[in-house]
Amino acid sequence: MSYKSVIELNELKVLKTELTRFMMSYKFALDELNTKIDILRQEFQYIHDYNPIEHVKSRVKSPESILKKVYRKGYDLSLSSIKENIRDIAGIRITCSFISDIYELSELLQKQKDLRLIDYKDYINNPKQNGYQSLHLILEVPIFMSDRVEHICVEVQIRTIAMDFWASLEHKIYYNYNKEVPQKLVNDLKDTANSTAQLDKKMESIHKEMNKLKEAVSFEGNI
Repeated sequence: MSYKSVIELNELKVLKTELTRFMMSYKFALDELNTKIDILRQEFQYIHDYNPIEHVKSRVKSPESILKKVYRKGYDLSLSSIKENIRDIAGIRITCSFISDIYELSELLQKQKDLRLIDYKDYINNPKQNGYQSLHLILEVPIFMSDRVEHICVEVQIRTIAMDFWASLEHKIYYNYNKEVPQKLVNDLKDTANSTAQLDKKMESIHKEMNKLKEAVSFEGNI
């Protein structure tokens, strides 16, 4: 093997190691944040006898998906550029029962001293034009490696069951039509989003009434 071949082989090994550590850091960030969310869920269940979290899903984008976004956005093809510009490589989606649960959970995550809020987008009070609703947070999570500390961004989406159902349906429709959705379906989706928002508000109102009745019964029982 020539000297040049040895150098190229060593460079490939270094690159492979860097890529492996790069992707692993996002997995570790998800593990860290999932643990925090699970602790909050268990605390609510044991202390308050109520669990605001219905479902939690997490994922790390595939290298292919990351590269597609890099080319689409015109970013430099380097690990430092990818880390700086693409902040949804690691993602967590939390489904809650009620809108109030979304904001409470968001506050609890932001109060974690080792987490740093990078970005906050409220698509519930300010829905997207197509009707999409959700609360988006970009949280920076510290990951303690063997030789350094990495600060990794994780996108957290928090929504109700109704919002999640609508978003899932909308995604499937756009996928089936290759993003060229007929205007009638676009209008129907927007109307459905409005109906979903009304349903969430009605369920929130019922939830508050139930809590008032529960508190009243508890108060009378203590007299």
